[in-house]
Amino acid sequence: MIAAVLGGAQARPDDTLSITREFDAPRHLVFAAWTEARHQFRWMGPKDFTVLDCQIDLRVGGRYRTCIRSPDGQEYWFRGEYREIDAPARLVFTFAWEEEGERGMENLVSLSFSEQGGRTRMHFVQTPFQSVSERDSHMGGWTEAFDRLGDFIGGRR
Repeated sequence: MIAAVLGGAQARPDDTLSITREFDAPRHLVFAAWTEARHQFRWMGPKDFTVLDCQIDLRVGGRYRTCIRSPDGQEYWFRGEYREIDAPARLVFTFAWEEEGERGMENLVSLSFSEQGGRTRMHFVQTPFQSVSERDSHMGGWTEAFDRLGDFIGGRR
């Protein structure tokens, strides 16, 4: 059963967010957009956010840390550790906001990339969330970020 559907995103009634998107680009390019800081500066974060800092140590056990700024000037830092890297097919990492309380909980993000005719289907799963509101907030943020990713990749072809 699906609780909500938004732009390819499926919010389940449990603690999991699942989003499937297709991009008009080969999967090696979509994978690189996730794994190279120079690319993340161009798309990471919701609409109208900017990336202030992005550090990536792409290896199993390596860490990343990113800061995004909202249009009103609020800064949000998040970080994690890479758990699985199978370029360009799969990427798994932890994700946590650098804040106390509910939003500071670490969860796991799993991405799979499949290519069909020069297009890439990306399947994104993030879990667990402590509340439906937290999960839905991530759904909105990731949906906007993936819109930006599509625009960025489209301009790189």
